[in-house]
Amino acid sequence: MRMVDLIELKKNHGEFNEKQIQFIIDGYVKGDIPDYQVSALLMAICFTGLTTQETVLLTKAMAYSGEIMDFSQIDGVLVDKHSTGGVGDKTTLIIAPMVAACGAKIVKMSGRGLGHTGGTLDKLESIPGYCVFKKHKEIIDQVNEIGIALIGQTDDLVPADKKLYALRDVTGTVSCMPLIASSIMSKKIASGADTILLDVKYGQGAFMKTREEAIQLANLMIEIGKRCQKDTCAIISDMNQPLGKAIGNTLEVIEAIDTLRGNGPEDLEELCLEIASEMLLQAKLFTDKKKAVQALKNVIDQGEAYKKFKQVVIAQGGDVSYIENPRRFRRGSVMIKLASKKAGYIKKLDARILGIVTMKLGGGRLTKEDVIDHSVGIILNRKIGDHVQEDDILMVIYAHKKVEEEIITQLYQAIEIVEQKVEKPVYVEEILK
Repeated sequence: MRMVDLIELKKNHGEFNEKQIQFIIDGYVKGDIPDYQVSALLMAICFTGLTTQETVLLTKAMAYSGEIMDFSQIDGVLVDKHSTGGVGDKTTLIIAPMVAACGAKIVKMSGRGLGHTGGTLDKLESIPGYCVFKKHKEIIDQVNEIGIALIGQTDDLVPADKKLYALRDVTGTVSCMPLIASSIMSKKIASGADTILLDVKYGQGAFMKTREEAIQLANLMIEIGKRCQKDTCAIISDMNQPLGKAIGNTLEVIEAIDTLRGNGPEDLEELCLEIASEMLLQAKLFTDKKKAVQALKNVIDQGEAYKKFKQVVIAQGGDVSYIENPRRFRRGSVMIKLASKKAGYIKKLDARILGIVTMKLGGGRLTKEDVIDHSVGIILNRKIGDHVQEDDILMVIYAHKKVEEEIITQLYQAIEIVEQKVEKPVYVEEILK
């Protein structure tokens, strides 16, 4: 079998079989197939596509290119969730303790942020002392004891995806739906969970720009999950404006704590309840959605979800005094208040621009080697549909140095205020199974 023949096959709209896909993945991971040939293949896939069967075979080959996590020693159904990424998305920090407090078991393996979307690991590491890496047996013991672990992916997990994603990033082949689906699902399958809940976002602050694209991606990933014997469902959610009010690692942790205490923003709480209730249904802890939602509200009202978050922070070496007193967290020493220039209703709050500004302040990274400043970010005082008066404070920026006028201009460009009343958006568009 020759790589050049396989490139020609795909270029001419041919379909790969299992042996051919395994040959490609094995050869690339071992270093036998060079980057330039895989780059050519990726571009051919972008132009001619992959069938659903090819995408499933690619996902399996990638998943099994490294370690498959075995969590069979964890008692009960092990649930997992994945978000396709957005601005202000701190849902894992809220949902995981909520479902664990209701009796589900969850090992959430997360990644770091790259670009304008924040990573869960970066948020967790803003808690002093928090260790995102644990040995396999330690994870099992921790989850059997408290029901939850929030950790980072090991280097041995899906090495094929690491190599392919790095190559896609520099060859203009990231935005290809079969490659996106296989990348996400290979990590989920290798992570060892019994069920998978996908939060597929669309809009200005998301990777998928339209609702139709999000539904297409969700359905493809659900089909992959089914063919890999994983109970998989998806929620389609709006990311045209940031989720919640906080953008930036430490600020988002504080907002997650507020939400676990029952004082979070309405949109964030709504999405978390939707995702978490579906996870409880997947775990077979409930058969009725309304009862699952009520159970989640109860663990918040009774302080059990907040207590569960403190338990995982303690178990992973974090300083729980920061959770108990969020004012201890370091914030940017330079604070700028952005005032409205006119009265009216907020029609647009561009999540992408706000995410990019946060990255420029130091809260994100352009390359994986960049060092993040956890303490910078933005707090939104108003969201889409809210009414403002002239000179009302729209948002507060936290930084550690003088904020350039260019950034202030960008922030104003992210906001559109109109005279006509604007309806607040629906955050959860659809649930697919």
